[in-house]
Amino acid sequence: MPFLLKTALSALLVASIATVARRLPALGALIASLPLVSVLGMVFLWAEKPDRELMAVHSEATFWYVLPSLPMFLLIPVLLRRGWPFWGSLVAGCVVTVLLYLAVVWCARRYGVAL
Repeated sequence: MPFLLKTALSALLVASIATVARRLPALGALIASLPLVSVLGMVFLWAEKPDRELMAVHSEATFWYVLPSLPMFLLIPVLLRRGWPFWGSLVAGCVVTVLLYLAVVWCARRYGVAL
């Protein structure tokens, strides 16, 4: 699948979420929480290289990488409600997520999980 088509579909997804969330924040959040980007990524990957083992490894790794990103969605609203500015809250959430990613990678290596 051509790169520009993949880019356009991905951009359309993100823009749609932002547009819906402006009027209905909970619905925008629901759409954003769906693993649409992951599913699109798997479809694109499969279209380019239909390899079962590659897809299995990709899907499993996605699971392990989703887990450390979840606390960000709890930290940001807490910080915003405590008066933090949006950009500071977002950066703090991203920093915590990166640290948790590093912890997951370290734990995975320690316990023999291939990421």
